[in-house]
Amino acid sequence: MPVLSLEDHVDGPPRLVAGVLRETGPAATALARAGARLEVPARLLVAGDEVRVAAAGGLLGVRTRIIRAGTDGLCSERAAGPLRTLSHATRVTLEGAGSRVRDELAWTAPLGAPGRISDPVLRRRGRRLLEARRDVLAERVAELRQAPVVVGAAIVRDGRLLVAQRSYPAELAGRWELPGGGVEPGETEAAALVRECVEELGARIVVEPRPGADPRIGTDTRNGTDTRIGTDLPIGRRVLRIHTARLVPGSPEPQAREHRSLRWVGAHEVAGLGWLDADRAVVAELRALLRP
Repeated sequence: MPVLSLEDHVDGPPRLVAGVLRETGPAATALARAGARLEVPARLLVAGDEVRVAAAGGLLGVRTRIIRAGTDGLCSERAAGPLRTLSHATRVTLEGAGSRVRDELAWTAPLGAPGRISDPVLRRRGRRLLEARRDVLAERVAELRQAPVVVGAAIVRDGRLLVAQRSYPAELAGRWELPGGGVEPGETEAAALVRECVEELGARIVVEPRPGADPRIGTDTRNGTDTRIGTDLPIGRRVLRIHTARLVPGSPEPQAREHRSLRWVGAHEVAGLGWLDADRAVVAELRALLRP
């Protein structure tokens, strides 16, 4: 089985790099540079999504299924196409102030031994694709490193999650999201969430570490704790980050001041909601958060 690998340093934290790997816009740009076209179901990929790469035969005429999308990278496997097998794994690890990114592409040609005559061609196309992807990844991460941050609150009470249904704009009305908003200059992410929840919900929250959190990878260096779930989530020229939280004892019950409605949902209900694309990208982490 031929294997191609490419390894490089990217000047950005692992959660941002892993988030950009899930973003289909940069992936489409990279494929276009390699002479292919991408068809995808959403702007941010999650496990189970199928991606179609359309080109003239060979390595690029395939449909792949995402089998993992998380803080440590992105992996996919062949779902349909002329190759017998195809796998693509991108691993992201912390390296100094940035990230080490390792791409590995492996395949098995069709028709057994006679099909292996196509391996040199596939190898050239695969190398071109990995190099284009590497360049686009670095460009997008550089663009987002200093981007404005939007924060969302995963507020859990008695094993249920608070979700909010959008009322505007028209193209997003009726879809679901986590409450939150933009971080103002000089404001910590935790402070922004506390303020936003008072404004949006009339409720008081505290941002706190999720169960089993690793205090060594905190996102708020002032308190040194990890309150984050999932990757950074690129949304245009901004980055969304999701933090775990709970209502403060004695807080008023949350009210839909800016949303169409609010609901408390259990783990079995989370996947069935019509989420905004960015919030959909943390559904797996939200379900894990709600499991006993």
